[in-house]
Amino acid sequence: MSNKRFASVWDAIEDTPEEAANMKLRSVLMMALKNHIARVGISQSQAAKLFGVTQPRVSDLMRGKIDLFALDALVNMAAAAGLHVEMRVLEAA
Repeated sequence: MSNKRFASVWDAIEDTPEEAANMKLRSVLMMALKNHIARVGISQSQAAKLFGVTQPRVSDLMRGKIDLFALDALVNMAAAAGLHVEMRVLEAA
């Protein structure tokens, strides 16, 4: 067994750096949406109306089913919730 270290769990479990980067962004957006729901104190049904999706879709979000969400869908949900989504692209170190 190797003692290799990774910058994130996604770097460790995904096959390529591209897949890891996508998963990192998706996880950040999912956590932001979950935090928004908790912060404003709304139900899953209310969140679904706000995000423009179904209640089962919000349930999947709350359960962390990251494989069911594309990056663009999460950006759309965040924008619908009135969240500001910003992306930075940096040169690799």
